[in-house]
Amino acid sequence: MAGKGSGRVNLAGIIAVRQGCRTHLIYRTIAYHGRKNEKKGFRERDLAAMLDAAYQQLGRANIVLVWDNDTNHRDAAMKKLIAERDWLTVFYLPAYTPTLNPVEGVWSVLKRSLANLAPHSTDALAALAKTRLRVMQYRRDGLLDGFIAETGLDIKPP
Repeated sequence: MAGKGSGRVNLAGIIAVRQGCRTHLIYRTIAYHGRKNEKKGFRERDLAAMLDAAYQQLGRANIVLVWDNDTNHRDAAMKKLIAERDWLTVFYLPAYTPTLNPVEGVWSVLKRSLANLAPHSTDALAALAKTRLRVMQYRRDGLLDGFIAETGLDIKPP
């Protein structure tokens, strides 16, 4: 997502389901202002930290992660970080299948909610995005479950 100027806001998120608990939305944001030596996006360590946070939030339960084919998800550094986490099992979605990724629904709703706004800065855009994501995170109307249902994937254990 881009705001006024040369900055942008990068988002990463997980929709987590645990049997008997409500569905969780776990996300991270990075605001890039176009400055020299500033981090432009998520790297492997950032994604691993988000997975570690999910592990903590879900009560240290084993995690089965279904991931898209982003380069950062498949490179050697990420594979090494995944191998270090014995509680994590990763499956990759087929290429070019965003309709199977429930987080894409989150990004779609977020973008629509920000469509007619004109933030004055990258930081203002990041704050708006975080506020809208927080609202989605705590909604009790089944919005997050709807994103999963929209994919047609069955998440019940065999």
